[in-house]
Amino acid sequence: MRLIRDSVVIHEGKLKTLKRFKDEVSEVPAGQECGMAFENYEDIRPGDVIEAYRVEMVTRTL
Repeated sequence: MRLIRDSVVIHEGKLKTLKRFKDEVSEVPAGQECGMAFENYEDIRPGDVIEAYRVEMVTRTL
């Protein structure tokens, strides 16, 4: 996860929790509200942009 504030990356790390109606979930459908928390970071403010991405290791073939 990446937290961006005013076009500057403020924090980059893992998602600690994702909640929907007080239940921890693994995913939330698009357009639905949810709560989230980052590992080792607590200062999320209105207007922040949160990016989720996946790093994949692909072995090279000849």
